[in-house]
Amino acid sequence: MTPQNLDTQAQSNSSGEYSDATATTSPDIEVEGSGDSEVNPLDELPDEVEMSFFDHLEELRQRIFYALIAISVTIVGCFFNVRPIVQLLEVPAQGVKFLQLAPGEYFFVSLKVAAYSGLLLSTPFILYQIIQFVLPGLTRRERRLLGPVVFGSSVLFVAGLVFAYFLLIPAALKFFISYGADVVEQLWSIEKYFEFVLLLLFSTGLAFQIPVIQLLLGVLGIVSSKQMYSGWRYVIMGAVILGAVLTPSTDPLTQSLLAGAVLGLYFGGIGLVKLIGK
Repeated sequence: MTPQNLDTQAQSNSSGEYSDATATTSPDIEVEGSGDSEVNPLDELPDEVEMSFFDHLEELRQRIFYALIAISVTIVGCFFNVRPIVQLLEVPAQGVKFLQLAPGEYFFVSLKVAAYSGLLLSTPFILYQIIQFVLPGLTRRERRLLGPVVFGSSVLFVAGLVFAYFLLIPAALKFFISYGADVVEQLWSIEKYFEFVLLLLFSTGLAFQIPVIQLLLGVLGIVSSKQMYSGWRYVIMGAVILGAVLTPSTDPLTQSLLAGAVLGLYFGGIGLVKLIGK
């Protein structure tokens, strides 16, 4: 065989080896490339369990049953200790005498106070049952968000109760007492008073959830901080309307305080959403 033929054979062998090597390594390259398009581990369900529709209904029934037991127990406990709770709620109305205008009025007031107080005290257990029900369907990223959201929502709700008890209710009562002090004697129905106080407490606690809702909308990418700020005119009008709707009284001072708190919470929520880069 001539040297020219030997060179030709060597070139063909080398090209064949190159093509074999390419054919061998090309699947590995494709596998590596496809790995980049895989689902992010944070978006996966860590403990995915197959459950039928009826299994979900059964679990929901159990969670609701446990929550109702907790509510019933706390309401009964609050009813047997309702007197200190009633005295605590009467503190903002210093100088006012309460009347029982109908037989059994104080008894029904005690039931209402116990029901509200029991619902409030059982809220942590109710939240726990809700979390246990939705937890299997949450990804790792959503589970990381769950703890701060629940904690922040609880803190804000308690802050709303404190704000209403120490600022809103005394301001409203002071307005009503001073308005007719030289005309009428302050003798109030105990039922109407507690309807006013309890409704104002819980409506304020719910209004204080605004930053949590904003934070969720921002994290989910539904609304950005810039979009939230662009609608500030409508927010001011909505805060005034919300203050008028949520407060059971018609005095402008209480409505203005609640509307101002709503505005402060809203713009604070915008700051939180901007802080996380949304």
